[in-house]
Amino acid sequence: MTVQETADFLRTLDEVLILTHVRPDGDTVGCAAALCRALRGMGKAAYLLPNPEITGTYEPYAASLWAPEGYVPQSVVSVDIAAPNLLPDNALPYKGGICLAIDHHGSQEFFAARTCLDADAAACGEIVYDVIRALGASVTPEIAMALYVAVSTDTGCFVYTNTTARTHRIAAELMDCGIDVGAVNKALFRTKSAVRLAMEARMVADMELYDNGRVVVMSIPLSLCRELHATEADIEELSSLAALVQGTDCGITLRELKPGRVKISLRTGPRVDACAVCRVLGGGGHKAAAGATVEGTMDEVKAGILAAYREVVG
Repeated sequence: MTVQETADFLRTLDEVLILTHVRPDGDTVGCAAALCRALRGMGKAAYLLPNPEITGTYEPYAASLWAPEGYVPQSVVSVDIAAPNLLPDNALPYKGGICLAIDHHGSQEFFAARTCLDADAAACGEIVYDVIRALGASVTPEIAMALYVAVSTDTGCFVYTNTTARTHRIAAELMDCGIDVGAVNKALFRTKSAVRLAMEARMVADMELYDNGRVVVMSIPLSLCRELHATEADIEELSSLAALVQGTDCGITLRELKPGRVKISLRTGPRVDACAVCRVLGGGGHKAAAGATVEGTMDEVKAGILAAYREVVG
C-alpha cells in the first residue's frame, strides 16, 4: 500500500490496537505512540498493547497510551515489525488478525492483511510521519517528539549510513513543531550508566577478530549480565559497539537471552549484506543492520554466524 492508501484505510478504522516488537526500541515505540495520538486526535479510540519488555528509556512515550485490561479492539495494526516471530508473547493472540503492518524492513514477511512498506526509509518513523500528514492530522509536539525518537534512534542520532537528506528534512520539520531535542539527545545518545560502561569494557576486552581483522565478535553472556546486575536498559543498543572497532566492517554481537537461546545482531559496511547473512539463520533486517534469534550455545551460534558470513561474502 502507498502512504495515501494507508491513510485512507486508517480513516475507516476505530477501536484500534497498535503492536510493537519484542525488546522494543525507539523506532517501534515512537511510531506506535505517534500513530496512536494521531488517531485519537481524529476522534478515534486507539491504544498500544502493553509491552512487558519496554525499558525506562522509552516507557515515558507510551505510558499514557497502554490499552486497559480487557480492551477488545476492532482493528489491530503493527509498526516496525518485519515478521510474526518478533511479536511479544501477549501479542500472539492477534497474530492472525493484523489488518495493517507499517514497516521499513526489506525482510518484511507480509503477515498482515495489508502492508505499507518502504524498505528505503531510514526508520519506520519516516513512514508514519508521512502517513500522519496524509491523514491530515495535526502533528502536535507530543507526536513530533515520539517521531523524533523513532527517527533519531534508528539512525544513531543521524550518523548511520541509512541516514538520508529526507531523514534530516523530517527531523527539521519535527523540530519546527516546537520540541526541545537537546535533553532527549543527551539521554538517548550521550548518557550511559556505570553498569553500561562496565559491560562495554568487558565486551571490548573479550572481543575476537576474524577474517584478517575485518570481522569483530563481541559477546554478552548471561553470566556477565548477572555479575554486573545489568538491567535491560543497560543492555539495549549495545549491538552498535562492535561496529566501532577501527579496521572492521562487520560487527557481530551475540547476546545470550537464556540458556540455549542467543540473539545475533550485525552492523556492517557496504562489503557485507547484514540481512543476507542473517537470513541464512532465519533472521532478517536491513543491508547494514540485521539480526536473528537462534537456538544453541554461545559457541555454537558464533560458529553458525561466522559460517553464514563466509557463505554470503565468500
